[in-house]
Amino acid sequence: MLRSFKIEKHHTGIVPESTLFKTLKYLDRKTIKTPFLLLDSNKIAEKVSLIGSFIRNSRVFYAVKANPDISVIKLLNKLKAGFEIASEGELELLSSIKVEPSRIISSNPVKTLIFLKTAAKYGVNYFSFDSYDEVDKLKEFVPGCNVYVRLTVPNEGSEWPLSKKFGVEIDHAIKLLLYAKENGLNPVGITFHVGSQCTNIYNWNSALDKAKALWELAVKKGLNLKMLNIGGGYPIKYTKNVVSIEAIEKNIDSLIQERFPENVEIYIEPGRAVVGDAGIFVTKVIGKAKRGDEDWLYIDVGVFNGLMESVGGIKYSYIVENQKNIKAKKQWTIAGPSCDSFDVIDKNVILNEPEVGNLVLIPSSGAYTISYASEFNGFSIPKTILI
Repeated sequence: MLRSFKIEKHHTGIVPESTLFKTLKYLDRKTIKTPFLLLDSNKIAEKVSLIGSFIRNSRVFYAVKANPDISVIKLLNKLKAGFEIASEGELELLSSIKVEPSRIISSNPVKTLIFLKTAAKYGVNYFSFDSYDEVDKLKEFVPGCNVYVRLTVPNEGSEWPLSKKFGVEIDHAIKLLLYAKENGLNPVGITFHVGSQCTNIYNWNSALDKAKALWELAVKKGLNLKMLNIGGGYPIKYTKNVVSIEAIEKNIDSLIQERFPENVEIYIEPGRAVVGDAGIFVTKVIGKAKRGDEDWLYIDVGVFNGLMESVGGIKYSYIVENQKNIKAKKQWTIAGPSCDSFDVIDKNVILNEPEVGNLVLIPSSGAYTISYASEFNGFSIPKTILI
């Protein structure tokens, strides 16, 4: 079955032509059971190769939470990426394909006891922390492990801020580092997170200034730090252009060379930037309705089974399947399939009117979609297919 889609100029600025071509080729088949997520393996490999290439002495640890599908994990393992995890479930994924513990770190500042026991047994030895209680837990379950303290840093300009739940200020951070050393742990560094989908390049400047102040204070206190973990936050294109990875990393590298020792190890934890723009959700129109002055379009994926980030402000673009008689464009409210009124994905979206049964493609949906998905209301979690 040959399918065609209304691809407009702004779509080609978001989706690489190679990814679009592979997607359309995949969709030219007899049976399409939606919804599902297509991931371009070549695009993922390209991003893994790119990230960290402009920062000297850096290592990349993929944030498994962004998309934990086993096919993605196997691909990244083959590419020799490192992994950042937060739970025993994520560790179980990695252990199932025998990822070496030296390629695994955990930057969740508050970890469960069962995770710490499992991680210690597997040999994971790098953990973040931001409280005295976490030091006590690590001392009990992973004695002598390497630890790095999490600083609070500005998250302005990030579409998914991460600054309130974790992190401490400099004066508290130095006390925690010293407490960790007193309790037999090995304080090796500092970490921070500028916020997910960070479009403000200057967030890294502020964060590195703060990290430098803590680093210098730690040296004065006799601590021998060696690692700076700059977290994730690299943005991808959803509906508009964003600052490039090259520009972000050249800025970061320049600042690090000015402010930190020459041999400092740089850890990077990309998630969205690795898989986000490699993914295209394939969905189907299941209904249309006129409600007052609003035109509503219903598709078979919604906030509960794949597009939860739309609730937090992430805006997607949409490519509708072409019809023989293309109807005029309308302004739509797009909603998911559940019977919950919370299940609204977007409003004021201008699209050509599709028919019920037509496909709708959602680019840049490879990250934080399947990993957030639930089976609420009996709708299955969409499959991930690597192409």
